Amino acid sequence: MTGAVTGPPEAAGVTVRVPAKVNVQLAVGAARPDGFHDLANVFLAVSLYDEVTVTPADALTVSCSGPDADQVPLDRTNLAARAAELLAARHGLDPAVHIHIAKNIPVAGGMAGGSADGAGALLACDLLWGLRSTPAELLEICAELGSDVPFSLVGGAALGTGRGEQLAPLESGIFHWVFAVADGGLSTPAVFREFDRLAAEAGTDIPVPEAAPRLLAALATGDPDALAATVVNDLQPAALSLRPQLGRTLDAGLGAGALAALVSGSGPTTAFLVRDPESAAKVAEALSASGTCRTTRVATSPAPGATRH
Repeated sequence: MTGAVTGPPEAAGVTVRVPAKVNVQLAVGAARPDGFHDLANVFLAVSLYDEVTVTPADALTVSCSGPDADQVPLDRTNLAARAAELLAARHGLDPAVHIHIAKNIPVAGGMAGGSADGAGALLACDLLWGLRSTPAELLEICAELGSDVPFSLVGGAALGTGRGEQLAPLESGIFHWVFAVADGGLSTPAVFREFDRLAAEAGTDIPVPEAAPRLLAALATGDPDALAATVVNDLQPAALSLRPQLGRTLDAGLGAGALAALVSGSGPTTAFLVRDPESAAKVAEALSASGTCRTTRVATSPAPGATRH
């Protein structure tokens, strides 16, 4: 148990809104002995949100609604359920809550939707139970849940190092994005395995991952052209190797006028940086008409992290 000050529990439910993310730089190092990879991961939270509502119940249960809700696990493997269990265990509580996820972030799409739900449930349970955990305590649990979960909690713009869980805030101007959602998902572990296979096949040394100074400068100034010239995702070749048809989606967005195109995280969602809202509408329409994706979403960055809603 922690020494956190507790307050009166919430009698009714608590709803937390939590954002998706895009990686404008994802530099991946060689595999570590523990199987993870060191990263230099420049995160931006974007204005696509899940809402996680936690209410008192007789036992821990999970439900989900929204696009692709049928693909979301409703058992203890769901990060939202694991978040409730970990927080409860720290305070000697029974995690007897019902967690409802109103899904709006693409599922298994490389936008940290599952991580977002974990962060959202963690904050919601903390509020529901009146625990008043410190940000450091919550971030420690987030890191235990998964590499992307800490950023889902804090949002904004940040550099993630280690396996992505060690965060340093970054300055960021406002950027406009279009996301093309693919049919089906991609397994993050499978993409990392393919990254390792391709690296071994190439026989070259993998450099220590570092954030690119030009990218960080472009991010801080809010210059979309400068950012477009520097975005990079080391996992993109692996994602394209597993799902070659994503190349057609990237080409379609660039052909429609996007400033830059990249696979979001481990994919298969693809992200397109555009100049302004008018450009976003044009690129989204062209992508929808191209037949290379299932649907499109328009968003801006940065967005706030997990917030009571």
